[in-house]
Amino acid sequence: MKQVIVIRKDLKLGKGKLAAHIAHASLAGYKLIKKTHPKIVKEWERGGEKKIVVKIETENALVELYERVKRTVPVVLIRDAGLTQIPAGTITCIAIGPWRDEEIDEFTKNLKLL
Repeated sequence: MKQVIVIRKDLKLGKGKLAAHIAHASLAGYKLIKKTHPKIVKEWERGGEKKIVVKIETENALVELYERVKRTVPVVLIRDAGLTQIPAGTITCIAIGPWRDEEIDEFTKNLKLL
């Protein structure tokens, strides 16, 4: 079990903003799965709550990935509130899972670590 956060590389977010969005995505993904698949969350928690952060080049690439993933694996799309570095509504990242490794890997195996 793992959770994968996919963040846009083209935004060039500051370190603090980047960390905040990764944390936001992780928590949103956790809340979704806890509500819809509580047994998956318990297994993920027992396994150490593995999280992997990878990067993707553009908003279009991120949205395309989101659309493909959502057909089979729970995923959440994160947008910025627009209070600091980027405009409100900017899509920054997605959280895939927590879910089964092999199912997530089908979509993320070619993405580079952040």
